[in-house]
Amino acid sequence: MRAQSQIQRTLGRAEAVDRIAGILASEQFPSRRALGRRICAEFGFQDALGRWQLAGCLKALNVLAQRTERIVLPRPKKGVPRGRKPYRLVSGVGLAEHLPPRLEQVRELSVQRVDGPGRRAVWNTLIEREHRQGMTIFAGAQMRYLVHSAEGWLGALGFAAAALRLAVREHWMGWSDEQRQQHLNRVVGLSRFLIRGGCRNLASHVLGQVLRRLPQDWRQRYGYCPWVVETFVAPGQRGTCLKAANFVRLGVTAGRGRQDRRKRRAAGRKTVLVYEWSRRWRRQLGVQWVDPAPRLEPGQGLDSETWAGQEFGGAMLGDQRLTKRLVHSAQLLALHPGESIARSSSGPGRNASVDGYYRLIEKPEDSRVRVKSLLAPHRARTIQRMRGQRTVLCVQDGSDLRYARRPGCKGLEVIGRNQTRSKTKGLHLHLTLAVTAEGLPLGVLRCGFGTPTKQQGGKSQRWIDGYRDTAKAAQELTRRTQLIAVMDREADFLDLFRERDRDGRVEILVRAKHNRNLRPKGAKLFAKLAGGKAAGSMQVQVEGLTERPKASRKRARPARKKRLASCELRYRRLELPDTGQGGEPVTMWGVHLVEVDPPTGEQPVQWYLLTSLEVTGADSAERVVGHYLQRWRIEDYFRVLKTGCGVQRTAFRSAVRLQRDVAIKSVIAWRLMVLTLLGRQVPELGADLLFTQEELEFLRDYAHEYQFPQPDNLGAAMHLVAHFGGHRDRRHDHPAGHQTIWRGYNRLTTATVGHLVCSKWGAGRREKG
Repeated sequence: MRAQSQIQRTLGRAEAVDRIAGILASEQFPSRRALGRRICAEFGFQDALGRWQLAGCLKALNVLAQRTERIVLPRPKKGVPRGRKPYRLVSGVGLAEHLPPRLEQVRELSVQRVDGPGRRAVWNTLIEREHRQGMTIFAGAQMRYLVHSAEGWLGALGFAAAALRLAVREHWMGWSDEQRQQHLNRVVGLSRFLIRGGCRNLASHVLGQVLRRLPQDWRQRYGYCPWVVETFVAPGQRGTCLKAANFVRLGVTAGRGRQDRRKRRAAGRKTVLVYEWSRRWRRQLGVQWVDPAPRLEPGQGLDSETWAGQEFGGAMLGDQRLTKRLVHSAQLLALHPGESIARSSSGPGRNASVDGYYRLIEKPEDSRVRVKSLLAPHRARTIQRMRGQRTVLCVQDGSDLRYARRPGCKGLEVIGRNQTRSKTKGLHLHLTLAVTAEGLPLGVLRCGFGTPTKQQGGKSQRWIDGYRDTAKAAQELTRRTQLIAVMDREADFLDLFRERDRDGRVEILVRAKHNRNLRPKGAKLFAKLAGGKAAGSMQVQVEGLTERPKASRKRARPARKKRLASCELRYRRLELPDTGQGGEPVTMWGVHLVEVDPPTGEQPVQWYLLTSLEVTGADSAERVVGHYLQRWRIEDYFRVLKTGCGVQRTAFRSAVRLQRDVAIKSVIAWRLMVLTLLGRQVPELGADLLFTQEELEFLRDYAHEYQFPQPDNLGAAMHLVAHFGGHRDRRHDHPAGHQTIWRGYNRLTTATVGHLVCSKWGAGRREKG
């Protein structure tokens, strides 16, 4: 069996044109159909059931006759009907009456194949009047289905030929161009999918039923079984039912439709999803399996030479030269974190590098150089790192970036007032940091700036936007990865908890701020969680704090010694009533942690945690507390961003330019944290994971000179970097922190340059001498 494109390509060859011209000169044909049958027999155009592929052959002959005068077709006996509308019902299809909200309550649910004019009219009417894209003419092999129940018609599905060429699909299938031309008919396109009513889980259930019977129906009609079904999801749609039916996301299209010959890309970029019945077709074609969702290890691709290209190289800024400039600038800024780019640049191209960075940051506000565009490739890489984890904590928090010494900077907002009512201007950054359950940062998912107005939802809207963005990232992950949005006390409000009920993909973990009313009436949150017998115990590390006197609007803070606190655990299932809207209560689980016998003069540790995670015992309650403990990673991150990367010391003249600078340095700050934590958690990894060969050569020579252990692994290399940063490494010293590491990395960068120059030119001069 050959596809239409193959028939046309076969008949368009010079030797085929000679054979057809000879047949027309030596034989007489009463009709074009007779000629078509003769050509099919001549070239062996048969489908899998042995039937002549007459329609495809006639279409190819018509195209051929228009291209060359040698092919003259018999005159048609009847005029070809044009513009005939498909069968449809004038009165429309009535709505399903009394459709229940749950799938198991639907009566006599069935999927029917469209095989007659009556059902065809129902199918056409439903698609024409109720589908968002309306009617279309299907190409190639096709199949239609209707969904019926005792309540009425519930939906319609239509399958047709797949896209002729699709970059993400070809990469995933791994076939050659010749194999694609020969076997494209084995890929079927889900062209139309319509479900009526609001019955929960109906769409995924119907889709599963159709996919189970489609191979047999296809074989019965066309004589072969398809391998893969592909479909597209338009921007703004989630495709939840498709993923529930085991469709897998491959990527996005280039925005061109089937008829877009001038590359106008008017169709828009759509998400491509595929479903395969089995992987046997890969053995038949001899191609290797390709993971549609590539995964990355947490530290993969972060060495000094290639990390910037990996994390920024795919940025869509409207010009490839801008993307290259972004990669080069990020590479230079990471050499000396916290310093200006002029400090990091050297060599004959120094001025060009500095000027290029400033031109990038100072692009007009309406250009494509936006925070979202700058972070898009890093976000994609972050999601790839998240795929390799069973649990990912998406930690949200905000921090004020103060630019009080920039009076001429445009677009800054008021972020504080002192006792004299003097205003402090700056930017409010609300960020989502993805970390593993052990606290290893995987990347920055989102950087949001500004405070929404009251009409937009006020300050609480920041947390809702961050949660929705996390839920959007979850659409690119399988159910194997559990996402938990971890937030502090400011996120304790009911609208956020309702977001979880609407989405259901991302769990919520919040530290309670309000002593809420509960159901039954009269119950209070704190009293209910703190009452009763303890369900378990655990130990929590309490970090030490230095004394802070009262300053400006900040309260005084007493000193606190570092200690290991012994705590009791309690948990409860809670129902949070709706406040004033008359809606259904929100079900959450509460976990109470309180320190037992704190030291004299110290306040006991006491947390009230609210979570959508089901807590059924002391073990699960301890896991919830462990997840919340990782929230402090974002506090460390903000310190690295502000102090280590110096985002508050930049002197750009508009808020938009400052935001772009912060977006770039937010990725650099994440990499600095990974440098620190990977050396602690997995010291046995190879040192070349994060260091270049030039850096390792210097470290080896330095270790040999001063009798340190050789940097044969990541832990030993990071030990030397910590030494450069001032870490004394005494017996009772704690591991080197982020500040020590970024100082050591600064010194390592400078020392490596000197070592490289000395190795290259010093030996040559000694030989000359």
